[in-house]
This record gives sequence, C-alpha cells and structure tokens, in this order.
Amino acid sequence: MKNVFMINAHEQRPFSEGRLNRSLVERAKALLENKDYSVQLTTMQDDYDIDKEIEKHRWADVLILQTPCNWMGVPWTFKKYMDEIYTAGMDGRLCDGDGRTRKDAAKQYGSGGTLAGKKYMLSITYNAPKEAFDDPDQTFFGGRGVDDLFWPMHLNFKFLGMTPLKTFACHDVLKNPDVANDFVRFDAHLDQLFPAVG
Repeated sequence: MKNVFMINAHEQRPFSEGRLNRSLVERAKALLENKDYSVQLTTMQDDYDIDKEIEKHRWADVLILQTPCNWMGVPWTFKKYMDEIYTAGMDGRLCDGDGRTRKDAAKQYGSGGTLAGKKYMLSITYNAPKEAFDDPDQTFFGGRGVDDLFWPMHLNFKFLGMTPLKTFACHDVLKNPDVANDFVRFDAHLDQLFPAVG
C-alpha cells in the first residue's frame, strides 16, 4: 500500500465552512507523505474530469473518503460525483456491471468489481454526539453505529471490489467540538493503519 487517493466530500454551508474536514485531509496528506506514501486529492469544490477520476481510483491502493454526515449520508455533490464517476467506470475500469450476465442472472449481484485488493477508509464528521450511537436506549439511531448509518457507502465501495479499513469519526462537531483530541485520535488511527513505506 503506497498510493493513497483522498476525497474531501465536504460541501460548504453557511453554518459549516468545512474547516474540520479540510484540516483532517491536510493532516492525513502530510502524515502519509512523511511516511513516503504518494497522495492524490480531489475535493467537491474542484472541477474534475471523469476519466482522470476513474484513473485515480485505479491508481490508488487505498481510498480515504473524508466526509461530513449530511442528512444521514454524504453531501449531494459527492453523490453526483459517484453517479458520474462510478457509472462511467461500469465499463470494466471500476466494475464489470453488477457481476451478473444474461446467461447467468443468478450469479451473485454486486460481484463485478474490478478493484479487488484495494482498500478504503471512511472518515466522517458528525454533529451527533458519540453517545447517540451503539446504544439501544438512544431512540433515534436505536442502537446502530456509525458504520450502520453509512452502510450504503460501504456497499458502494464493495460493489467496486474494495475492502474496508476501520472507520474514523469525529462527533458533536458543531455544538461541542473537541478538535484537539480529534486530531490526536485521527493521527493515531492513521498511524495504526498506515505503517511507513519501505
């Protein structure tokens, strides 16, 4: 694992400029490059070329998605990005359709990914406090965790043939932020998953 493709999915809002997501991306890029990883970056504020974005996915050993949780999922601009990039990549560059054929429609749906051996990591910023998750007494999420909430994203990457690394999350980032501690935890998370190259 030496090539890392990072996507900053944050979409600016009047109440959320995206400084935390941007800072996490900058920290990860600096940490990884200091360990001799090659890093490429795309943000939703950039213009992008569909074929170049597909090639970034193919180039990467690991994709890191840095995203806020917006209305229980990714921002609309990243959904648009996925619709454009991943749909174009169904020509065999990212996946060979859904894995089934007309001759064998019973073959496992979602088995057509061509990015086998590649990994991905979700890093998510939440307004929800940590206590809202993994606790059946918390009625809104009903005991579900951060990965349950982002299950569709996990399935999208699985559809491409990728396997997950451990998810990272910052909580309560608007009402009760603890950015200094988030940075310490984030650095430790990356250090655990990304040993020095060579």
